Amino acid sequence: MGSNSPPLTMLRALRRLLQHRWAEAPARRALPPPALQRLGARVSASEQHHTGQIRVVTEASLPWSYLRRQASPRERAIMLFSKYRVWDTEHNNGVLIYLLMPERAIEIVADRGLARHVPAQEWQGVVRQMSVHFQQMRYEEGLIQAIDAVSLRLAQHFPRAASADQVNELPDVPVGP
Repeated sequence: MGSNSPPLTMLRALRRLLQHRWAEAPARRALPPPALQRLGARVSASEQHHTGQIRVVTEASLPWSYLRRQASPRERAIMLFSKYRVWDTEHNNGVLIYLLMPERAIEIVADRGLARHVPAQEWQGVVRQMSVHFQQMRYEEGLIQAIDAVSLRLAQHFPRAASADQVNELPDVPVGP
């Protein structure tokens, strides 16, 4: 039987579904509302130093349609980048930090304005640093580190002028599990 045979593909999808459903409740408890509020405050404070927009999205599990077709966390992150309109900022410098908790998968999706300045390898380094926290189930600490790393790059390439109006184009509070 080939690796792409329907029974084997369905077995993988079912195994992944069980992994996600089994981890869903603990994932929701790992980032309670007070933690999400603290992360939102961190995003808000960081946006005082640059014109970028940071959006954090965490998921306790993937929708069945993604699990069934074996979609990657990257594919989901790109869809959420669009759904939450991170691409639609004035300076094209929005950044999505995505965490798929059951798989401890981390994706950073930067809009074209910032992507011109920050290579993919640099984002992969940030993801590696975050993964240390996530392996220890310290999600809030890992996301704080990610927000700070993204903010540093945004401040370097898109600093906020002292005289510039503060325009918050996207909500700061994360979309939680």
